[in-house]
Amino acid sequence: MIASPKDKISAPQATVILINYMLAAGILTLPRTSVEKINSPDVWITVILGGVIAMIAGVIMVKLSQRYSGKTFYQYSHEIIGKWIGGVLGFIVVIYFFTLSAYEVRVLAEVTSLFLLEGTPLWAIIMPFMWIGLYLIAGGINPIARLFELILPITVVIFLLVISMSFGIFEIDNLRPVLGSGIMPVLKGVKSTVLAYLGIEIMLILVAFMSKPNQAVKVVLAGTAISIGFYLITVVMVIGALSVTGVVSKTWPSIDLIRSFEITGLIFERFESFLLTIWIMQIFTTFTISYYAAALGMAQLFKKKITPFIFGLLPVIYIIGMSPQNINDLFRLGDLVGYAALFLFGVMPLPMLLISKWRGGKA
Repeated sequence: MIASPKDKISAPQATVILINYMLAAGILTLPRTSVEKINSPDVWITVILGGVIAMIAGVIMVKLSQRYSGKTFYQYSHEIIGKWIGGVLGFIVVIYFFTLSAYEVRVLAEVTSLFLLEGTPLWAIIMPFMWIGLYLIAGGINPIARLFELILPITVVIFLLVISMSFGIFEIDNLRPVLGSGIMPVLKGVKSTVLAYLGIEIMLILVAFMSKPNQAVKVVLAGTAISIGFYLITVVMVIGALSVTGVVSKTWPSIDLIRSFEITGLIFERFESFLLTIWIMQIFTTFTISYYAAALGMAQLFKKKITPFIFGLLPVIYIIGMSPQNINDLFRLGDLVGYAALFLFGVMPLPMLLISKWRGGKA
């Protein structure tokens, strides 16, 4: 068993963790990356399709994890595909998680430096952020879940408030015609929107910590559905306000949406700082849970305590995060992480589930 009773989390807590993990850099970049692929206002359709695919993948991961009660993917993979292959695969998953955490902190530093702390060195932004994350995950999964429960309601309220203020510049004609270019561009764009739902893979870890793992499928369905709602609102409002052409030309279109209007007579006339505030919190949640998943993986693969790996991974994450020389290199790193996730968590779980059933493996 990997978890003592105090390390157990409820189904609502698991749902909150999943939602927070999904809602990261995609809030700012999804409109641009998806529109670039299909060059059509039908991106909202691809957002829904991508979410449905993520749901299916998540259910498969849950069904796989439920066969090995109280064990994470790192622990049961070798029971399915052998000790050595399972160990190598587990180590690759660890690399994925700490690379994702490095990407997230670098994106945070880039946007914070550009919009909030102009001229501040990237390392001065990244290092405090990482140390706070280390302090949080050192307490285990329960402090993480409790903090995430505080962050999500704040995110929902501020997000809906800020987005609702952009209705004044919203033009429904920017979303027409529906399927004007046919269905094929929409299908081609699904790959880019599926990447926005990176985070569903955390179910390979979370199920082991759930006090009622039989409710894990509900966690996937509810968590992904709420994430679809966030992304759908974001894409529709950004394209409706800025148009397809305007979105493609901007690096951070969601921020540009909020910067494109102001409401006079209020204490605050510009509201991008509110969006950046909740976005920074979401980046923090993604960073911490992926950091924790990587450290937990190393501890379980080597059958050691987690604390040395928490500290040992910190400089590795920092070095990877500081490696991209510019924003284009950073986006290429993000693409690399996304494609790795498609293989590791989009393709791999189903064969492993079938092999597990064929071998009759169940703990």
